[in-house]
Amino acid sequence: MSDTGPSLALKDIKALFAAMRETMVSNRDYLIELDGVMGDGDLGLTMSSAFSAAAADIAEMEETDLGKVFIKGGMSMAKAAPSTMGTLMGTGFMRGGRAVKEKTELSLADMAVFWRAFVEGLMERGKAKPGDKTIIDALDPAAAALERAAAAGKSLSEGFAEANAAAREGLEKTKTMAAQFGRMAYNQEKSRDKIDPGAVAGSLLIKTFLDITSAL
Repeated sequence: MSDTGPSLALKDIKALFAAMRETMVSNRDYLIELDGVMGDGDLGLTMSSAFSAAAADIAEMEETDLGKVFIKGGMSMAKAAPSTMGTLMGTGFMRGGRAVKEKTELSLADMAVFWRAFVEGLMERGKAKPGDKTIIDALDPAAAALERAAAAGKSLSEGFAEANAAAREGLEKTKTMAAQFGRMAYNQEKSRDKIDPGAVAGSLLIKTFLDITSAL
């Protein structure tokens, strides 16, 4: 228990991965539809496969080092869904996990560190930056919101409420951007006025973290 309220323990991380699996499975067809407009159309399959594998593996773990739990989840994702987004998700969770290694509980400050490392991992691996119309445009604002909330001494749920709002705002802004990566990049100007499917997936992730932390 942190000074600003509940923190995340192993049981909460297991619940989180189970919830992320349900989020991605229930949104599979929606993500396929979004991605099919100008992309490969496989985003929903990738995310549901990646998070289903990770949730199954995490459910069996009794590791107290929560960094290692996230790293394992990332490894499971990369193995189960070796596509571009599957690899990026795996990278993000592994990078985030390394940033909070040896932690047995995770506070909002820890989650801010986790998500900043997650975003940096995605940018390094995928060579994307904010404004390129990718998942980064939802997750980078969310990470910044977590950092601000942690600095202000807010609770986990308060921090993720602000991160969720920032992710949704970032997602909406992708409508004004021209795609720089993937098949959408072949139709840069036509990609304007459309939200980025990857940013939708990123926003869904942050919303799931909000749901779990709000229930603590």
